[in-house]
Amino acid sequence: MSRIAYVKGRYRPHAQATVHIEDRGYQFADGVYEVCEVARGYIIDMTRHLDRLGRSLSELQIVWPVERDALTAIMREVVRRNRVHDGLVYIQVSRGVARRDHVFPVSPVKPSLVVTSRASDPQAARAKAGEGIAVITVPENRWERVDIKSVGLLPNVLAKQKARESGAGEAWFIDHDGIVKEGAATNAWIVTKDGILVTRPADFGILRGITRTTVMDIAREQGLSVEERGFSVEEAKQAREAFITAATTLVMPVVRIDDAPVANGHPGGVALALRDAFFDTAEKTPV
Repeated sequence: MSRIAYVKGRYRPHAQATVHIEDRGYQFADGVYEVCEVARGYIIDMTRHLDRLGRSLSELQIVWPVERDALTAIMREVVRRNRVHDGLVYIQVSRGVARRDHVFPVSPVKPSLVVTSRASDPQAARAKAGEGIAVITVPENRWERVDIKSVGLLPNVLAKQKARESGAGEAWFIDHDGIVKEGAATNAWIVTKDGILVTRPADFGILRGITRTTVMDIAREQGLSVEERGFSVEEAKQAREAFITAATTLVMPVVRIDDAPVANGHPGGVALALRDAFFDTAEKTPV
């Protein structure tokens, strides 16, 4: 079955799902995106994802391409048409099509909306979590407004490619003080030897991850303490556990940082317990 995408106000086969050559998302990365997990026939944490989409649009002065309720219906329909029971749904909004010029179009243009969905294998993801992943560290080289979920991701692409070439599953950006910021596509966490969960504050220095927020909810339910503060690479290497969070990975244990194992080099119990509890705590919207 051909995958179906929503583009230009219509549901189209992928081969026909095209955008205009002068779409500002294509020419300037002048757009934003969101990714929601689809699990067991539900879209996960949709409300929080759409809230963040609205914030990103506002920060770039882009209006909603359709009403929020209409976007919710489109997302559900794309998931249904692609018969995705477990996977993801991707939403991208650009400023729209206009004559190429760095400044915003003088005449109003309609924002471009693209929605796609694809399946994934939850058993493979669970197996990966059971083994854990390695991360590498790279110097921070992105613009300051990484709190906006922009489609301008070239530094992230290069960091992820370097991680793959190193046999790692993620790259952590490190600031000039040697403090971990976040992953190329994830938020970074450690568990201290005292059992405290630590993650960097979600100010303008990192993206306020939706999965990150839900994990904080789970931690409260489990009676775990969470500290929002920076931590160094060395502290992470000496931690009891480390893990990453994102809609595409949920809670994924980190067992190696650069050339050093974390603790005994195996996934930790805290991360795995948070992962196991995620579906029960997260908001679930039926497809």
